[in-house]
Amino acid sequence: MATKRDYYEVLGIRREATLEDIKKAYRQLAMKNHPDRNPGDAEAELRFKEAAEAYQILSDEGNRQKYDRYGHAGLQSGPASAAPEDIMSAFGEIFQNAFFGDMFGQRRRGPKPGADLAIKLEIDLLEAAKGVSKTITMNRGEPCRSCNGSGARKGTVATTCTYCGGQGQVIQSRGFFQVATTCPACGGEGMRIADPCPDCRGTGRTQEKVQLDVEVPPGVDTGIWLQIRNQGELGDPGAPRGNLRIQIHVKPHDVFERRGNDIVCQFPIHFSQAALGAEIEVPTLDGREKLNIPRGTQSGEVFRMRSKGIPDVNGRGRGDELIEVVVETPRHLSVRQEELLREFAELDHESVMPRQKSFFEKLRGYFTESDDATTRSEEKS
Repeated sequence: MATKRDYYEVLGIRREATLEDIKKAYRQLAMKNHPDRNPGDAEAELRFKEAAEAYQILSDEGNRQKYDRYGHAGLQSGPASAAPEDIMSAFGEIFQNAFFGDMFGQRRRGPKPGADLAIKLEIDLLEAAKGVSKTITMNRGEPCRSCNGSGARKGTVATTCTYCGGQGQVIQSRGFFQVATTCPACGGEGMRIADPCPDCRGTGRTQEKVQLDVEVPPGVDTGIWLQIRNQGELGDPGAPRGNLRIQIHVKPHDVFERRGNDIVCQFPIHFSQAALGAEIEVPTLDGREKLNIPRGTQSGEVFRMRSKGIPDVNGRGRGDELIEVVVETPRHLSVRQEELLREFAELDHESVMPRQKSFFEKLRGYFTESDDATTRSEEKS
């Protein structure tokens, strides 16, 4: 019988090494000598198992004390060699990587949750601003009513899979490794149905049309996703449903245009209202509101109404409403209206119109500079 090497020597550490030192040394040796990295190398496989055995002893405080005091003899029935499942356990603790769990057939198993469902929901601007409750209709899997979700014909039951013993996986040995694969007989379910339900064909579920009430919060906008937990597809028995994800689409409005949390409304006014000033009623999300138009208002001017816009979806206040006035020119005039406008036009040259005056002054200067440049050019020629 070969003499066992000192465990500290195997890991290349001092006897005063901490648990972290032991883990670090073992990690390096295990990765270096792993059989997958050294196919066909018997010595590497031996060093791999030797390092695993050393780690098992030295990482356990009780076993380490016995070993430090009595050596290998103090372990009595201690492991002559590391079993594959023990090495797997060490790898799981050291690397915390699902790959090693899969390799040794020790991946944590459990019922699989259902898949998520995604749908689109169209609402109008007022519903987006104030929030709304909507009833949606969708197709999703539901437990089969004929077999109550068992998948077996009514009056029969599913039986434990004899191929995998109800484990849902088959463990195969490859050298000193063990590899777990999904059971080919039951597809990983662990149960077999000899007489499937004719309505669901043994799946335990059927597609049905269901209705669900959805609460849409105020302030949502196109592209926002809402999520309702446990309203998606069915999971495995004992597992929760998936989630329902709802993408919002807000339809364009006839009166308001949304810009972030602000809304814009183009409002037509008569030129006499613009010239003389007026108090007008404008639409808002909350109904009609009065707005004062000052004398001399020009077409395209914007008036801001604070906190009359869309509420922030995160509760951070409310946007504004922007009223853009558009001065309308009448197309059809009565005889009296035309007389008054002609009289106004005759007096217009005596009126003080700052913007118009400024424009014509600029225009006069432009033509003067252009004429001067033309004159200088002609003189040179």
